[in-house]
Amino acid sequence: MSERFANELRAAIEDSGISRYRICKKIGLSESVMSRFMNHKESAGLSMDMINKLADLLGLHVTVIRPKRRPSQKGR
Repeated sequence: MSERFANELRAAIEDSGISRYRICKKIGLSESVMSRFMNHKESAGLSMDMINKLADLLGLHVTVIRPKRRPSQKGR
């Protein structure tokens, strides 16, 4: 997870007006994982499924963009 994405997600959580406890209960996330994430402990073990649930709860849309592949070097 990029730092920019994580910061945007943290800001959305803070701005939501929903307590972290309530968010955790609604999406089935452990409070310890939420705490680690909010305290900038890397991705804190947030799975893509949890990120999607969190986004849905907060009214966000998550789009996964894969980097472009380089052309194959086979046959050179």
